[in-house]
Amino acid sequence: MILEGTQTLTSLIHIISESLLTPVIILLVISVIIVLLAFGGIINEFISRKAISSKELEELVRNVSFSNNVSQMKEVIGKSSLFDYQKNVLSRIADNHDIGNEARKALASELISDEETKLIKSTNKTDILVKVGPILGLLGTLIPLGPGLAALGTGDISTLAQSLTIAFDTTVTGLSVGALAYVISRFKKQWYESDLIVTETIAEAELEAISKW
Repeated sequence: MILEGTQTLTSLIHIISESLLTPVIILLVISVIIVLLAFGGIINEFISRKAISSKELEELVRNVSFSNNVSQMKEVIGKSSLFDYQKNVLSRIADNHDIGNEARKALASELISDEETKLIKSTNKTDILVKVGPILGLLGTLIPLGPGLAALGTGDISTLAQSLTIAFDTTVTGLSVGALAYVISRFKKQWYESDLIVTETIAEAELEAISKW
């Protein structure tokens, strides 16, 4: 039994709910495009990516530690198999060899932190889709069920079947987007965390070597 005066409100909510179906489906399609592009990007990065090995890292740390001046240190870093952004950070630390030890340590920490922020931002889209994908899928499931159940009450099997098809399709799509986005974010974060550890290790060797000059 519907309380008197609430019929208008429930009708309004029903209209709002029905009107959300199209935007939800559009957002799901956009999410699929974004996650597929991100998936293609991570495959390309995986193929072209060549992280420094532990043996190469050990040799690089030793060469940096035994550098006698900035030019030699930057040359060692430049010839290494580090990624360009790592070389850039480490070269900037070496360029500031003439400031105080504490200031140099603070600068090194800030440069690495800034690079970490940039790397994290590159996973923002997929991080959002991890949660938004299933939410959109759930909305796309629930919204058509209203008309579907109403059609069931009147014996309109065709409308019920159409509503259930939309519901199942949006559920599968939303969950797939969330799952794929999670995998992409997970792998990228593992790569970037490893890269940052390598950068911090070499930066420590740099700071120690510079402090001895």
